[in-house]
Amino acid sequence: MIRIEVIGNRSIQEDFFELLEKEGVGLHYTLIPEAQGNGYSGMRRGDHIFPEENFVFFSWVEDEDRGRIIRDIVEALRERFPDEGIAFFVSACVDL
Repeated sequence: MIRIEVIGNRSIQEDFFELLEKEGVGLHYTLIPEAQGNGYSGMRRGDHIFPEENFVFFSWVEDEDRGRIIRDIVEALRERFPDEGIAFFVSACVDL
């Protein structure tokens, strides 16, 4: 099992979830709909100076193939929306 984390500009959140549904992956997840931070795409604070915000998506998937599909979705969104900002992270889960 692997843990997927995606942080992206809220402006592309709907597109991200549409693609997940279309591909049938990441359907069990945790979503933080409003996140603030400073990444490679700039400051996101949700205020009058930096009005944009991010979303944070977490999903635990059974195998690497499903993780690759989500990674490919993120890559497609990066190409489609090069100025919006979206990041993909993956880590292994260990049974204790």
